[in-house]
Amino acid sequence: MKGLFLVEPVVALYAFSSFLIYPLVQQYVYRRFWEQLTNTTYPTADNTSRCLENNSQSSYHEEVQKQASLFSLYTDLFSTLPSLAVTLLLVAYSDRAGRKITVVLPLIGTLIYTLSFLTVSYFELNIYWLIGSSLLSSLFGGLSTFLGGCFAYIADLCADGRQKTLRMAGLDMMIGLLAGVASITTGYFVRAAGFNWPFITSALCQCLVLLYAVFILEETVGRVPHDAVALDGTPQSSALRHMISGVYQMFARASSRSRNSLILLMTIFTSFSFAYIGGISLMTLYELNKPLCWTEILIGYGSALSTTVFLTSFVGVSVFTYCGVPQLVIVLMGIVSVMSGMLLLAFTKTTFLMFVVRVPMLLSIMPFPVLRSMMSKIISKSEQGALFACLSFFENLTNSVSVAVFNSAYAATVAWFPGFIFLMSAGLCFIPLFVLGVVGVIGVEAAVKHREAAPTGEDEPSDNTPIVS
Repeated sequence: MKGLFLVEPVVALYAFSSFLIYPLVQQYVYRRFWEQLTNTTYPTADNTSRCLENNSQSSYHEEVQKQASLFSLYTDLFSTLPSLAVTLLLVAYSDRAGRKITVVLPLIGTLIYTLSFLTVSYFELNIYWLIGSSLLSSLFGGLSTFLGGCFAYIADLCADGRQKTLRMAGLDMMIGLLAGVASITTGYFVRAAGFNWPFITSALCQCLVLLYAVFILEETVGRVPHDAVALDGTPQSSALRHMISGVYQMFARASSRSRNSLILLMTIFTSFSFAYIGGISLMTLYELNKPLCWTEILIGYGSALSTTVFLTSFVGVSVFTYCGVPQLVIVLMGIVSVMSGMLLLAFTKTTFLMFVVRVPMLLSIMPFPVLRSMMSKIISKSEQGALFACLSFFENLTNSVSVAVFNSAYAATVAWFPGFIFLMSAGLCFIPLFVLGVVGVIGVEAAVKHREAAPTGEDEPSDNTPIVS
């Protein structure tokens, strides 16, 4: 059967299966710690004031919040290093071995984690087994490996820069749409059937997408690209040697302007990811805490509303690109969107405002596809895997460190000001804003124009006109 060059169905089903259980992880851990610390069943109610109604148990909330955030910290730390190494190795090696390896292996790892979570939930095993399962699944890569491979896959198919930007933004939109549907479903799943059925449904979806990726998805790397650099005179080399060489050559073969452009754009990408992911990762715990005390139904609706940013950001990128808005201005609007949302979120105390506060963040995803596209246009086609390996590596490292830092800060500040971590997120957004200003002044986008005009590496032009006057 002839394969298809469509990676979007893989991303869509992966997003649905992942976000079907992602909101459950913190809720499940929270409930298990509640039962251990209070020796009582977790209180449930159809309204949002359940933690205020039971004053005899209100003193336990802060301790449960601390234990749940620290558990997330431990899980993240134990799975970070293997995932980082596998991400850098696989995505860089995909320039020769093909992109499908970066898609299939993370799917297998996610399936292992889901089945492990189902086992712990069904048999009520020790909750710390989840840390071991997270470590095991990270050996197959993770979300960064998966997305790095998918973005490199898109880069292989798109020669036009505008098409590449829109299709990468489309991948983010697919994540948001299916994640929103899954988030709404999760709350009703838990209310009607407990935690086990969402895990079973997620595992079945992951099996389906794995079959599609193995048997239907077509490979884009049929042979070694003509401009690839061999290490020993032959196209065959070890994965480790090629990974090191590919990343090195990506910077070594680039002109000084292209190299500076990559460094600046990567700095914006990673610093913005650190601030955004760190703040957004603790929203569920914040919603479970006083005075909100959300139920699983409200958490599902809140998660679904949060994922609409993928759709609105895609629409924003499409409209602004069509209207000719400079790409760095699009990035600027996304950063400001996150800053304003986080500032409001820090002082939100009611359910209504908790929903409304997500509105200023509707453009928060726009910087990611735009920056990926800009960096992809700077380098040659044979180095796309090396680029997205670096991006996935730094993104994974940044997000892991961010989650660790923000969870530690939340555990330390939850007793006196739970919204402090959102203020910290907004403050950290000034770092990518500053670097963005530097990019606008020095005219770094000229490197992109130079790469498009001279793909074989001619001398760089002397033009250094800023893109923002």
